[in-house]
Amino acid sequence: MGLGGRARYLAAVESRQDLIEALNFASLNKLRTLMIGGGSNIIWRDEGFNGLVLVCKIRGFEIESENDNGADILIGGGEDWDLVVDRIVSLGLSGIECLSLVPGTAGATPVQNVGAYGQEIAETLISLEAYDAKSKNFQTMNNGDCHFSYRSSIFKKEPGRYFILSIRLHLSKSRIKPPLYKALDDYLKTKDISDLSPKNIRRAVIDIRQSKLPDPKKVRNCGSFFKNPIVSETVLSALETKHHDIPHWRLSGERVKISAAWLIDQAGFKDYRDETSGMATWKGQPLILVNENAKSLSDLVKFRDRIIKTVSSKFDIELEQEPELLP
Repeated sequence: MGLGGRARYLAAVESRQDLIEALNFASLNKLRTLMIGGGSNIIWRDEGFNGLVLVCKIRGFEIESENDNGADILIGGGEDWDLVVDRIVSLGLSGIECLSLVPGTAGATPVQNVGAYGQEIAETLISLEAYDAKSKNFQTMNNGDCHFSYRSSIFKKEPGRYFILSIRLHLSKSRIKPPLYKALDDYLKTKDISDLSPKNIRRAVIDIRQSKLPDPKKVRNCGSFFKNPIVSETVLSALETKHHDIPHWRLSGERVKISAAWLIDQAGFKDYRDETSGMATWKGQPLILVNENAKSLSDLVKFRDRIIKTVSSKFDIELEQEPELLP
């Protein structure tokens, strides 16, 4: 987002030994520690971080087992995520092709339980290796240990405790099955594509993302800034009496996910530029907040809170921020 202060110390971690040495340094100097990947889904406070930031650079890509149904693959936490997706898709494996072009590293995907176009990492992750700063040991955490939920996990709820070194995924040799996410389904129908191979799905997702979303390397943003709200069927019914066209997706347990982008659009923030804060919403996708010339976190917060307050006043729904605010 191009905001926030400086870290007192920063170190690249390329191995277990690097991590141990860095943590020993932090302990000796009584420093707080945090591990990040690419940092694309993080907002830093203006005062910075008076501690040690560890950047995961651990590499590795190994097919551990394979059969007629699929394969288990061990991936270093510092691997570029989109290159991982590309490599897995090239092997004809399915399970993460809808997560194409998501910025960041492999080790960061469990933190947010990264998801897009109908897939999320929790569906393919078998386990991961992490260092637990609380128990001071390396441990293998299975899927259930991660406490995955919508765009969240134990790692997001307890920042600074776990340092993810690698992830283990199970990918399928079966193709993705309908019903597909609406935007993806619409794209495939428009292009007259019926072959749901991982490569075709990846190409489609890349085209959709490039047409809707700004490149964080060129435009200062953190991707989707708000989570899609999850409400009850009762709340949806009440909303539909006034807004018949509200986009939504039904989940288990009589829960419904509502489009945050639609709510923000209806609240008057489509293609919106705020001269006071220097913030804006991205053209064609109000879910993306862009820093045009904001100078501090408080500028971003003012704009964020204005959107939240307006949506709440109009729909009685509280939007939740998706990127992590650290420390």
